[in-house]
Amino acid sequence: MATAKRTRRTAADSGKAWGGRFRENTNRLVEAFTVSVAVDRRLYAHDIRGSIAHCHTLGKARVLSPRETKTIVRGLILVKAELDRGRFKFTPHDEDIHMAIERRLTELIGPLGGKLHTGRSRNDQVALDIRLYLRDRLDRLTEQCAEFQRVLLAQAHANLPIAMPGYTHLQRAQPVLFAHHLLAYVEMVERDKGRFRDAKARLNVMPLGSGALAGTNYPVDRRYTAKLLGFPAVTANSMDAVSDRDFMIETASALSIAMMHLSRLSEELILWASQEFRFVELPDAFCTGSSMMPQKKNPDVPELVRGKTGRVYGHLMNLLVTLKALPLSYNRDLQEDKPALFDALDTVEASLNVVTALMRRLKVNRDVLAQSLESGGFLATELADYLVERGVPFREAHGITGRIVRSAIEQKRELTDLSLEELRAFSDRIERGVFARLTVSAAIDRKRQIGGTARGRVEQRLKELERALR
Repeated sequence: MATAKRTRRTAADSGKAWGGRFRENTNRLVEAFTVSVAVDRRLYAHDIRGSIAHCHTLGKARVLSPRETKTIVRGLILVKAELDRGRFKFTPHDEDIHMAIERRLTELIGPLGGKLHTGRSRNDQVALDIRLYLRDRLDRLTEQCAEFQRVLLAQAHANLPIAMPGYTHLQRAQPVLFAHHLLAYVEMVERDKGRFRDAKARLNVMPLGSGALAGTNYPVDRRYTAKLLGFPAVTANSMDAVSDRDFMIETASALSIAMMHLSRLSEELILWASQEFRFVELPDAFCTGSSMMPQKKNPDVPELVRGKTGRVYGHLMNLLVTLKALPLSYNRDLQEDKPALFDALDTVEASLNVVTALMRRLKVNRDVLAQSLESGGFLATELADYLVERGVPFREAHGITGRIVRSAIEQKRELTDLSLEELRAFSDRIERGVFARLTVSAAIDRKRQIGGTARGRVEQRLKELERALR
């Protein structure tokens, strides 16, 4: 009786691009553990763009004929159209977006699709895709930062005459213009934009043509590929090119700093909106209530931004720890770089968008701010400087003013409530003209140096920033 001949299905039969070396199919647990297509599928447009440029480069090198080049490019455009429209069908065997695209390309144009990968590795392919993707995302983030700045400037302009307490150590210190306080965040975001531009400049180098680690045996013109993709330069070392993730760490660092700035503003909004401060009112549409306490209006948006900041910091540490002990060149550990980077980008972008929308509708409680400045203690520095201008050494003036403040506190009075005679009891250098100095407006308007809170300086900086952000 004849028996059926049993054959062992090899990894090559599974359609794996690397399957020829293996006798067994990949264990299902391993497939599930190593698959990354759910994460890296967002790179599809950049992967296809890079593949089209690579195809043209292979054509220029006569590795592909003009007809083959045209057919592959047309197939890649069809694949992109399917992905754009959400009609692309992924399979359980698609390890990542790169192999999914190549698999579908081969389905559409036949075995010719297998020629696309000539002269490249997934190592230099993914290094290219991430750089292309990050260039676009950093440009978008920079514009979102600019829009956030424009909203802050609009609020500063609308509230230009309004003064508020300035704080150090969260203790009331000196009066400043509310606009001046907001412009501090505009300056922070300007530096964020600079870091995003710097990160883009360093990542804007083309790695394709580095192969797996040693380069490629085909006469590809890497500068031609770079020109097609808008890169001003190509990487100089193939091993560095496929294993470098400095640019991702630098981006994550810039994102962390930007998120820190948003978190600082969020903390101030939380304080300012509290019943203890009441400096501002957050729009109802950006707050939530309590499931138990009907009177509550919770500042959930700034609280969540503050909370998500730690998440972005964690992604930076994730990247640093992943890279800290990797030998050259490529290692599969680097698959874990994208979840961290993508989530950091998404989190900062979402935070920027929601804080921008909130600040656009922020209401400033001008009467409350005016009342908060009625304490004369804000003007102690003005009195000390007045004494200095009348020839008293600053350290001595500081001590005299401190004693005056202490005396006022002990009497439960304000500094500005003291009479000339009471003030002169501490120093005969004090004259009647001192009272013209001991006002909020005088204290603010005397800070006329560059960067000061005087209204003229703030108006000047507002105009400079508004021109720059048009």
